[in-house]
Amino acid sequence: MEALLADAARRAAAYLRGLQTRRVSPSPEALEALKHFNIPLPEDGVESARVLEELDSIGSPATSASAGGRYFGFVIGGSLPAALAANILAAAWDQNAGLELSSPVSSALERVARGWLTSVLGLHPDTEVGFVTGATMANFTGLAAARHALLEQSGWNVEAQGLFGAPPITVIVGNEVHASLLKALSMVGFGRERVIRVPADSQGRMIADQIPHVSGPTLICLQAGNVNTGAFDPIDSVCARLQGTGAWVHVDGAFGLWAAASPSLRHLAAGIDHADSIATDAHKWLNVPYDSGLVFVREKRHLNAAMSASAAYLIEGETRDPHLFVPEMSRRARGVEIWAALRSLGRNGLAAMIERNCEQARLFADGLRAAGCEVLNDVVLNQVLVSFGSPEVTRRVIAGVQQDGTAWCGGTQWQGRTAMRISVSSWATTGADVEQALDAMLRVAKQVTAAA
Repeated sequence: MEALLADAARRAAAYLRGLQTRRVSPSPEALEALKHFNIPLPEDGVESARVLEELDSIGSPATSASAGGRYFGFVIGGSLPAALAANILAAAWDQNAGLELSSPVSSALERVARGWLTSVLGLHPDTEVGFVTGATMANFTGLAAARHALLEQSGWNVEAQGLFGAPPITVIVGNEVHASLLKALSMVGFGRERVIRVPADSQGRMIADQIPHVSGPTLICLQAGNVNTGAFDPIDSVCARLQGTGAWVHVDGAFGLWAAASPSLRHLAAGIDHADSIATDAHKWLNVPYDSGLVFVREKRHLNAAMSASAAYLIEGETRDPHLFVPEMSRRARGVEIWAALRSLGRNGLAAMIERNCEQARLFADGLRAAGCEVLNDVVLNQVLVSFGSPEVTRRVIAGVQQDGTAWCGGTQWQGRTAMRISVSSWATTGADVEQALDAMLRVAKQVTAAA
């Protein structure tokens, strides 16, 4: 076992060392080699060392180099060194983090991380936190807490009676709501299509004055960081507008919530402390390994009521059993990496990382504009939308950048325009990475334009 783990560490270190000099996207040859995995299940097993060698020799070249500094797709962060190392140690611990009794260390680290998170994000210290797989599950969990609270107001116990015959809940979203929020609405039984959509402005922000009159059980879902533009819904004004109505305010802050950790950016998330529930990813801008998300619920009892389960063999701990605040019962100890990331960065380091990525996004935007490209959004956070001309030309540039391998960016549709989306969210991205990636983008764009 010790030799095998040492070999795994050696191979992992070699992989990380090579990120700066390899293609960001896998080569065609690396993708072709994946066919070697496709063999019948052997009758007899093979040595563990050979299994690891096959994974490394065939699998490593076919990865996307998203752990490096020039991957700008899908708001994917890298893994901070301390978080990656903690992930490896936690895997060796192999803890079931559902119960304090089954893993005292996991429960303790979640309690500490909970306090650090609410402090650094400016949330009330009594806010409860659930450690889940990602923002989709965080949205689901927050919406389940909302469902409980809103129906409880009407005298309905949804956990016991379900939704059959339950009082209706009005659901309001912005017109630029993210697909993961709609998916979560469908999973909690509210549906994707029975929502009221509020118009959004040119940056995707919900127009607060267009919110309809609220009466009866109402859930309103806001966005902290539009996935295309980075723009924030007016959380503060919406919360003030709804004060006293009994409406539940949920915020999808998959990556944008982390702006609240920065003194220079937290104004974007003004009012976030008044939200009833908030969802975010930790594997995006906190830069911990996949998979990791967080749900924040202002009143613990609503989250606990929506998520708790009872069984005779589940002996509850004396302080805080993690399974009482998340959908999963048996689960890995993902709070370990979150604790490690925050411990290694500190308050100032986290703010600096967020601010550095936003400055790098502005450098991309400035360089693209200077070259005559059209930047479609106000670059207020870490997202840049750029058009290279016609939809066809822009699509060809995106494909060319991906094939070139220097950097990786994805495409999107934004209010009728085809655009390349640059998402800067990795601790590993340097100024040199930005320059190298920008040069490649402009080189590819020049080639595509010349051939058009």
